[in-house]
Amino acid sequence: MIRAFGYAAQDATTPLAPFTFERREPRESDVEIDILYCGVCHSDLHTVRSEWSGTLYPCLPGHEIVGRVTRVGSGVQKFKPGDLVGVGCIVDSCRTCNSCRDGLEQYCEVGFTGTYNGPEQGTGANTYGGYSNVIVVDASFVLRIPDGLDPAAAAPLLCAGITTYSPLRRWRVQRGQKVGIVGLGGLGHMAVKIARAMGAHVVLFTTSPNKREDALALGAHEVVVSRDKEAMAAQRNSFDFILDTVAAPHDLDSYLVLLARDGAMVLVGAPAEPHPATTVFNLIMKRRQLAGSLIGGIAETQEMLDFCAQNGITAEIEMIPIQSINQAYERMLRSDVKYRFVIDMASLKQEAAA
Repeated sequence: MIRAFGYAAQDATTPLAPFTFERREPRESDVEIDILYCGVCHSDLHTVRSEWSGTLYPCLPGHEIVGRVTRVGSGVQKFKPGDLVGVGCIVDSCRTCNSCRDGLEQYCEVGFTGTYNGPEQGTGANTYGGYSNVIVVDASFVLRIPDGLDPAAAAPLLCAGITTYSPLRRWRVQRGQKVGIVGLGGLGHMAVKIARAMGAHVVLFTTSPNKREDALALGAHEVVVSRDKEAMAAQRNSFDFILDTVAAPHDLDSYLVLLARDGAMVLVGAPAEPHPATTVFNLIMKRRQLAGSLIGGIAETQEMLDFCAQNGITAEIEMIPIQSINQAYERMLRSDVKYRFVIDMASLKQEAAA
């Protein structure tokens, strides 16, 4: 076994703190990765604090991992020591159901194995994530980080990037379309960049007028303050696609009426409480769609990384040491980050060596 260390929560009310544990030795199909950077996702906070059901403790979060390969199993041909690689939200799936065979492991009908908070396929054991120094992952769930991407700023692509890329790709967003992005946070800022790179006319919806300058700098063509009724009314029946990234309950009808005939609105934000009920007539009168989307499969995630490399897209990040993770959680709750925290794991290794 490999002695590993990281930061974990022992229950829903205690802060993350140093934690020593064991990783498996690499099996024939495994890759061992020295973790360099790990993004901090809002779902980490939800899980650690048991705001979503099913948290397993100790909980060691982190599913936006970038690192260097240190060892590979005898059956691994795809990677070699020294390669810069990533691990996203999934480290295993059943691989035999219809979704897995279609390359949609995120919809595995048995249930995928999360990078943290397991449970592992077959054993039901807990998994530990990227707030740590090392991880061992089956090569089928390891991603190549393309040349040209800054490793730290690429880490959030492995969740925030694919969460927004997947629905934009699935609904075939393309040049000449009008696309709305609701919310300018960790997900929303990636959605603006990706939709702009796909050639769409991008409109950012926000409740905060002070986000206008940032939104335009990130690639939005227009910014609409959603509390401005006249500005919202001027956008009615004009959008091909709207991606809603907000993780708090809000009125979906105010955005559904902005869709043109056959337009689609897709939810990727995951609030702890339900949204208010939607008026069905806002859907049926224009044959509009209201849908949801969950991250992406492994092949699509690699496609997203390659797309981002080709278009010079990374996340806007604030680097932090692991010792500041609890303060970072409190700042996330106040939306006090532009736009994603990334942990420099050198800080963890220095602590372990002290």
